Amino acid sequence: MIPRFPVYLFDVDGTLVDSAADICGAVREALAGTRARVVDEAYLRRYIGYHLFDLFEDLIPDVTEEEKQTLLANYRTIYLGRKHSSTRVYPGVSEAMARIGGRKSTATTKSTQTVRSVLDQFGLLSHFDHVQGTDGFPAKPAPDVIHKSLEVFGVPPDQVLMIGDAATDMAAGRAAGVKICAVRWGYGNHEEMASYNPDYWIDDLSALAG
Repeated sequence: MIPRFPVYLFDVDGTLVDSAADICGAVREALAGTRARVVDEAYLRRYIGYHLFDLFEDLIPDVTEEEKQTLLANYRTIYLGRKHSSTRVYPGVSEAMARIGGRKSTATTKSTQTVRSVLDQFGLLSHFDHVQGTDGFPAKPAPDVIHKSLEVFGVPPDQVLMIGDAATDMAAGRAAGVKICAVRWGYGNHEEMASYNPDYWIDDLSALAG
């Protein structure tokens, strides 16, 4: 039985929505014509939730800072241009979010503006008291995006549960001192997630509704 928490922080990609097709498609298009080595979608999915600089450094030998910034800007333009056409809300998420008590925010590598647009498009925005993306500060696994929501809500870490599908979510949660909940769907490597000894594992978001 998972106790109720005053505050819940949710990863978005791979936790609330299945957005891999749009993310990976935009990455492939942004990398087209570069010297990046070719990899399949399964490989790209492993990087969802990480900063794209990590992927660029892995795929492009001796990539420069200028090249990374250009690729990131191109990716963002392409990604938004897809208008989330291949993204879907995971089954049961909307219903579960309506039943989960407490205050809610996001903890995502997306920018706040982008994640707000995603939540709005898929009818999830009304479930959130705050929306927090990664805006000009280190991305997960750094805890900064979690700290931002804690500041907004004015709560100590022990009153917060972080929910996510990847090791970056678990690492960020541990670094921030909040409780962490690993979901068994999404894109993350379960062994890597387990190395952070999550406080809870769930198979369905409704497990948080009590």
